[in-house]
Amino acid sequence: MALVVQKYGGSSVSDAHSIKRVAKRIAATKRAGNDVVVVVSAMGDTTDELLDLAGQITPLPPQRELDILLTSGERISMSLLAMAITNLGVRAKSFTGQQAGLMTDAVHGRARLVDVVPHRIRETVEKGQVAIVAGFQGVSSTNDVTTLGRGGSDTTAVALAAGLDADVCEIYTDVDGVFTADPRIVPSARKIDRVTYEEMLELAASGAKVLALRAVEYARRYDVPVHVRSSFSSTTGTLVTGTHGDAIDPNAPAAEEENQMEAPIISGVAHDRSEAKITVVGVPDKPGTAARIFEVVAGAGANIDMIVQNVSAAHTGLTDISFTLPHADSPSTLAALNALQDELGFASLQYDDQIGKLSLVGAGMKSHPGVSARLFGALRDAGINIEMISTSEIRISVVTREDALDDAVRAIHTAFDLDSADGEAVVYAGSGR
Repeated sequence: MALVVQKYGGSSVSDAHSIKRVAKRIAATKRAGNDVVVVVSAMGDTTDELLDLAGQITPLPPQRELDILLTSGERISMSLLAMAITNLGVRAKSFTGQQAGLMTDAVHGRARLVDVVPHRIRETVEKGQVAIVAGFQGVSSTNDVTTLGRGGSDTTAVALAAGLDADVCEIYTDVDGVFTADPRIVPSARKIDRVTYEEMLELAASGAKVLALRAVEYARRYDVPVHVRSSFSSTTGTLVTGTHGDAIDPNAPAAEEENQMEAPIISGVAHDRSEAKITVVGVPDKPGTAARIFEVVAGAGANIDMIVQNVSAAHTGLTDISFTLPHADSPSTLAALNALQDELGFASLQYDDQIGKLSLVGAGMKSHPGVSARLFGALRDAGINIEMISTSEIRISVVTREDALDDAVRAIHTAFDLDSADGEAVVYAGSGR
């Protein structure tokens, strides 16, 4: 008997019909002899609708109250799903994040897990019942309800899988797995059978929305096998694990070790439209100035992605520093830098929110010469200008104009022979989650 944790996103439980369909899959998994724990997101666009509703009440809702409001979406889903499963003759019980033992810090809106104590979930499973847990939420040490931020249900599922020592964590979405690019932009994208934690971390950090970054980080830390698949089909999805050769099904024989010499160099192309660029113009080029700038940025709570510093002009001793950050972090960061302009000594700030980031990810890139030349040559041939470049051992990222991003993704995908010969990829519900 295997212990399986399953997570269903909002598009998988968007209405009553979808909830009944998901319930049948869960019941079938249970009847196959598995213990089952399910994590569920809010139905469809419920979270966005609740945010809009709060905005109609006040432009600045208290974060504590906003967390209480937003967690209601998952509670609706969990109770309805438990009803649907019970109606199929399989016993099920629903739990909030607090009841499930998901302990967090006290940061409302983007809390981080500090402990997982799933006693009630374990007891429910031992009684032969399916445990349904509301994703995206937990409870702080002061007994306040908290939310984990976007993608928090993925993190909930992986954390429970680790806490329960589950055999596999299945993340159900509206696509058949992890693809070499977003199939909405590249219909010829190919499904990846297996990908390492490190590759998936780079893909998720670079904008691939099929799996939340924090969930991948948690899975790698606790060695939780994650199987990304569609709730709309029975197709085998993508295994995210420590190596390329682990088995997907915990009840099946281990897959034969893949020949790493023949494995593709490139795993996929990711893109991100959620970032903006700030350029600090006329920065004194002396020790400590950059450090002070980024201390201010950190104090504003911004998450920095890419950083580029120009060579200083010899006749002025001044340089420019550009960095990218999420749109949501931009207002506070600009305000913090402007407030300390005299201390920092820069001339001005430039803000650009019309950028897009493209990232090429593959574990074998560093040991294969010519990858960068091929990437930049493909962008040149497509007439796309590059504004910033960042690299790691398994990733090359570039920033370009937002309106050129789709063309850039398609050009790179084709240049690295990632297009599938099996027809177009299927997106069942349209959101990718």
